[in-house]
Amino acid sequence: MSGVRLAYKPMGVLFGIGAGALAGVLFKQVWKLVGDGDGDAPHATDEERGWGEVLAAAALQGAIFAVVKAAVDRGGAVGVRRLTGRWPE
Repeated sequence: MSGVRLAYKPMGVLFGIGAGALAGVLFKQVWKLVGDGDGDAPHATDEERGWGEVLAAAALQGAIFAVVKAAVDRGGAVGVRRLTGRWPE
C-alpha cells in the first residue's frame, strides 16, 4: 500500500463524516421546500404519512447523500493529487 493511500485513508474517513453531516443539513433544507409544509421529513414508520411521501423522501435523501459524498470524495482526491502529485488509490 502506498504512502499516499495510507495518508489518505484517515482523511477519507473524516471527509465521509463531514459529507454525511453536510448531506443531512442539505436534505432538511430541500425537504422544507418540497415537503408538505411541516418541515420534517417522514420516517418509514410514520403512520400519518403515505407510501409515496415516505419513499419520495427516502429517494431524495439518498440522492443528496450520494451526490455530496461523491463531490467530497472527488475533491479530497484532487486535493491529495495537488499536494503530493499522486492520485490516491
